[in-house]
Parts: sequence; structure tokens; C-alpha cells
Amino acid sequence: MKWLTLISFIFLLSSVRSRNLLRTARDADHKSPIAHRFQDLKEENFKAVAMITFAQYLQKCSYDGLSKLVKDVVDLAHTCVANEDAPNCAKPLPTIFLDEICQVDSLRDSYGAMADCCAKADPERNQCFLSFKVHQPDFIAPYQRPAADVICKEYSDHRVQLLGNFVYTVARRNPFLHAPAILGLAAEYENALKSCCPESDIGACLDAKAAVIKERAKLIGVKQQHGCRILDKYGERTFQASKLARMSQKYPKAPFLEIVKMVHDVKNVYKECCEGDMVECVDDWSEVVNSLCSKQEVFSSKIKPCCELPVLERTKCIMEAEFDDKPDNLPSLVEKYVQDKEVCKSYEPNHDAFLSEFVYEYSRRHPELSTELIMRVTKGYETLLDKCCKTDNPAECYGNAQEEANKHLKETEEVVKTNCELFNTHGEAEFLKGILVRYTKKMPQVSTDTLLEIGKKMTAVGNKCCNLPEQKRMSCSEHYLSIVIEDMCKRQESTPINEQVSQCCNELYSYRRPCFTAMGIDTKYVPPPFDPMMFNFDEKMCSAPPAEREAGQLKLLINLIKRKPQMTEEQIKTIGGGFTAMMEKCCKQSDVDACLGEESRLPVGETRRENFLSHFSHL
Repeated sequence: MKWLTLISFIFLLSSVRSRNLLRTARDADHKSPIAHRFQDLKEENFKAVAMITFAQYLQKCSYDGLSKLVKDVVDLAHTCVANEDAPNCAKPLPTIFLDEICQVDSLRDSYGAMADCCAKADPERNQCFLSFKVHQPDFIAPYQRPAADVICKEYSDHRVQLLGNFVYTVARRNPFLHAPAILGLAAEYENALKSCCPESDIGACLDAKAAVIKERAKLIGVKQQHGCRILDKYGERTFQASKLARMSQKYPKAPFLEIVKMVHDVKNVYKECCEGDMVECVDDWSEVVNSLCSKQEVFSSKIKPCCELPVLERTKCIMEAEFDDKPDNLPSLVEKYVQDKEVCKSYEPNHDAFLSEFVYEYSRRHPELSTELIMRVTKGYETLLDKCCKTDNPAECYGNAQEEANKHLKETEEVVKTNCELFNTHGEAEFLKGILVRYTKKMPQVSTDTLLEIGKKMTAVGNKCCNLPEQKRMSCSEHYLSIVIEDMCKRQESTPINEQVSQCCNELYSYRRPCFTAMGIDTKYVPPPFDPMMFNFDEKMCSAPPAEREAGQLKLLINLIKRKPQMTEEQIKTIGGGFTAMMEKCCKQSDVDACLGEESRLPVGETRRENFLSHFSHL
């Protein structure tokens, strides 16, 4: 199977944003979309993308069952290539795939209410099917790798089947992962087999490489879902502003109009991918690569070596390429956007065009800033101009624009600096505890398990970003924190937390992180009655595996804050010290439960546990 011809598209999602679709002109010569795409992708690649599409919608279906659906679609493609006027050939590709799904006899038995989607007209039918996709499905058993010798023989004897099963396995477990990424992961998997099968310890080699592939799949999936969420919730304007800032930073020498065109085209392809139209998604992403490499002198000197590589290696190279060097002697923006007395004459006829050029110019001068900060600076400037251009003396009014921008800059720099100093000085464990204390006070209504999950995600951001060079920390931190916060806000939609969380989640996309950072204790929160059984210590606190013991102690910390959210840092330290003393004493005893219970009494007649709880309850 010609899997490798597609893998160069996988990571362009976050790094390469360029193509020249010319779709209207290109498609004008084709009556049949399926015939056109089939000829573009060639049969084996088309089969692979069809399998991905079906596996992401029908996650419970077997590989053999989906292979029959793939065959039906491929047969139709052959028919349409021979005669574009044949029945069903003029249908859009999503309609063809959904029609095929709706003809599955066991659809209602296997998927219940999802079958009702078939009664809807497109595009509502597609949106309905998308809503039934299950992220991290628990009805699929964890993947068990075959024995090393077996998998290598299978690869040698039945390569196409093995890679096809890999694509199927990844797609059904990751229903929102875009098809180009899945094909890329399949290529990485094949490379792992090629390098590991000649090794003496095949299993250890494959396990190590599989762990890297799994982590990469997870990271790509998170980024892609976040991009789709921005596009869906905040709209095209916000999505394009974010991409414009990022691309202008990465390709600062590229002309403004080239960057703007690339942003527009990327938005169009992204919509296809997010809507599950994986055939269009794959075919159009290929043009992103081709267009970028055909204009490498225009975009960046850094990608020239990448475009000379084999297709297999090209995209990863482009994704990892450093930002291009800024052009020499770029003039200050103050003169054009602050000191010019005629700014309103440029702004008022076309706000978006004016602001797009501002984003481009500001971003290419500041590769060290996060795209979210650039968007806040731009929004602040837009708000200022909206106000000032209505006054008698606009120039005097917007003359403090630079000071306003500096406020956003200072806030973000201080947040990154403070948190990275905490992380690098006190270490990961203490950083996590600090996050849990702060966020439990902000939103104590959230479940203990969810707060721990959020805390661990934020700590992972610190681990990933605070070890980078200083000029890369802000961009890294705000990007990943925005993903964590967006996930919180998505949960908030179905399970409201509190008023201040709702307020922050209703902010503009780029303002959410500062809102959460500034959020204080929820003063309207009424703690539940104190329940000593919430702190029922037993022998497992000493004997459980380290990770389980740590999780238990962190959950105890969260539950303490939930019940006493007004506790000061000093009081928390006192309680923590008492707990530590109790555990150090009791975990050394032969009868831990006895030590933690009634037998381990203090001189005054209290158990140490009761003393600990009494001290807490009277704070």
C-alpha cells in the first residue's frame, strides 16, 4: 500500500500554513468530486483515508466490517472515474460516506440514537454524526502488541494488512484526529518496524518507539481538537487572527499578502478536517506542502533544507524549523500606528484589513511573544481606535496606545516569570501543590479528581515550557494553558461551576487566561459540613504504590481547601506539617492502622488523627 506518499502532511497543522487551492477553478472541470479525489490520491491512499473516515464514525465496527464499506466507496469511485455522469457520482464526498453508513443494517442495534441522524438532511446529518463520536472510548479494549517476532513476520509477509490495521486501530481510538496525522503516524510506525525488527531485543525497541508515537499522537490530537474548538466556538475571525500572528512570527520576511492568503487557505482546509471530511482534508493538505516548498524563497530560508528532503521527512523538518530571522532595520511601529494623526482615515474604511496588517507587522517584530498576547494587544488597540475615532481629537486620544499595550505585555511577562521561577526553584511536586491550592480556592465546586487532573495538566505545562530558553517560554506557556482552560470551559458549558468561572469562560478567547489568573477565592461558596470520614486514614496511605500515595495526599489537600477555602498559606503549612509528622510516625510501625487509629493516643487523651482533625476543624 502506498502509505508513504501522504505522510508529509501530518504536522503542518501547527507549523506550516501555506497553499494555493484555486479550488473553484480546479473543480470546475470535474462533475464528480469522488472521481476527482480518487484520481488525486490514487487507489491505495484513497482506501486508507476511507478506512479512517469510517473507523472514526463507526468506532465499534470491526476492521473486516469496515473493509466492506471501503470497498463499496472504492467501487463507486471506479464507476465515476469511468463515467462522471453515472448515478451518485455528483454527490459531495461527505454525503457518499454518510449514505454508506446509513445503509448499515445493524446501525441502530450497535449505536442506538445515532441511527436517528440518518433522518436529517446534510449538513445537519453530518453534525449529528460528529456529536456521537466518543473521545477515548472505554468500549475499545487497550491495544495489546503482538509478540515481537510475530509482528515482524506479519510486517514482512503482510505489510499492507498490518499498516491498514494500524490505521484502523488509531482512527477508532482517536475519532477527532485528522487523517493526515494518522497517515503520518502509520509511517512512523513502519519506520519503527524497519529499525527494530533487525535488533536483538525487538520488543524493547518497539515499546520505546511506540511510546514516542503514542505521545506524539496525543499531542497532535490535543492541538487539533483545540484548533477545531476555536474555529467552532469563536469563529473564523479569531481562528485566522491566531494563525496570522503565528505565521507572521515564523515567516517574518514573507510579504503580507502571501501570509494573509495562506491564513485564509489554511482556515478553509481546517474546516474540512474538523467537519470529518477526511478525503478533502488529506488532498488539500498536500497542496499546503507543495505550495510552501514551491515558494520557499518567499517564505523562509529555514525551510529550504526541508523541501530538499524525501517526502517522508519533509513535514517534520518544516514543523521543527526555527523561526526565520527578522528582516534588518524594520522601522518602529509607533510612527505609523500611534504618532500618525491620520490613523482613523486608514482604520475606519476597513477595520479588519487595517488590523490584519497591524497583527502582521507587530508579530514579525516580536517572535518572543505568545499569539494570545498579540491578540490582546490588537484587541486593546481596536477598542481604543473605536473610541478615539469618534472624538474631536483622535490623535491625542490614541496617543497612549503604546502604554496600553505595555500593560498587557507586563502582565503576561510577570505571570510567566513568576511561575517558571516557582517551578525551577521548588520543583514539580511543590509547584503542583501550589496550583491545587490556588485553583481549589477559585472553583471549589469542581470535583476533587477533576481538580487534580487540571493541576497535573498545568504542571505539565510548567515542565514543558519553563525548561525552554526564556524567549520561547511565553509562547509555549500561553498556548498550552489556553488549551487547558478551554477544556475547563467546555466542561463548564454542561456543568456550570460558579459565576466567576462563567464570566471568564465568556471572555474573548485571548482574554481567558488573564481572567483565570486574576480570579480570586469564590466568596459565594458555602463549604459542606465538616466530615471526619473524608479524612479516614488507613494502612494504604503507607503501603500503596508511590504514585497512588501521592495522589491520595494531593486529594487530601484539595479536600482540606474545599472545606476551609479561607485558609492562609501558613495554616496550610501547619496542617501539612501535622499530617507529615503523623505519617512519618505511623508508617514505621508494624501496625499502621493501630497507629493511625485509637491506639496511638496523645497525652491529652486524643488520637493523633483526632488531634489533626480537631486542629483543622477549629481554624
